[in-house]
Amino acid sequence: MEDHFYEQAEGYIYHFAEYVKLAVELCGVLVIAWGVVIALWLYAGRIFTRTEQDFVALRLTLARYLIVALEFQLAADIISTAIAPGWDQIGKLAAIATIRTVLNYFLEQEIDAEVEAIKSGDREAFENRMEDAADESAN
Repeated sequence: MEDHFYEQAEGYIYHFAEYVKLAVELCGVLVIAWGVVIALWLYAGRIFTRTEQDFVALRLTLARYLIVALEFQLAADIISTAIAPGWDQIGKLAAIATIRTVLNYFLEQEIDAEVEAIKSGDREAFENRMEDAADESAN
């Protein structure tokens, strides 16, 4: 009788965790969508000015939303392995967490570098960053 109760409770908790995971994943998707809408709004509002700083503002805005979305997606992955995970799930979580953490780290580094170049007024560093960004988007 006690084993049946435990299995039933574990099943309810597992299903609840699945719904929470789905909700958190949805939040991540909505954050990305909202970031794209805002970035497009910035682009549409400045399409006729076409200055380099406007492009940087657009990239920085979108990158900030992507960082937040990555955090939501990582949280969803952690939730999915919170209830009786197997070694396969733990391995997948470790790989996904590593990839998302590395992406997050490099996005933050890029944001910091661009903000620093803008703040310092170092025109050459700023133009080099713009050329690098143009080369990356062309590839």
